Amino acid sequence: MTILRIPTPLRPYTGSNSEIEIQGENVAEAMEQLIQLYPALKPHLYNEDGQLRPFVNLFLNENNIKDLQGLDTRIAESDRLMLIPSIAGGCLDVA
Repeated sequence: MTILRIPTPLRPYTGSNSEIEIQGENVAEAMEQLIQLYPALKPHLYNEDGQLRPFVNLFLNENNIKDLQGLDTRIAESDRLMLIPSIAGGCLDVA
């Protein structure tokens, strides 16, 4: 099974799990299984059109899937997927 690493801000939607074992031949299938297991994650990861939100980054081992074949990227049991949402914040002082 492939291990999917869940970032801290999304762990409340996975029962505090930091890693989930998932199966799939490609990233899309693995993500579908993740959403089946934890449906509350869907609005945080996908837009209304069912597309991965632009600020959601998925890494297969050390490679961003955007630099590979996207959601069609094939995965192996020994692979690790990392879900990394972009986080914005801070303060801009414009005086």
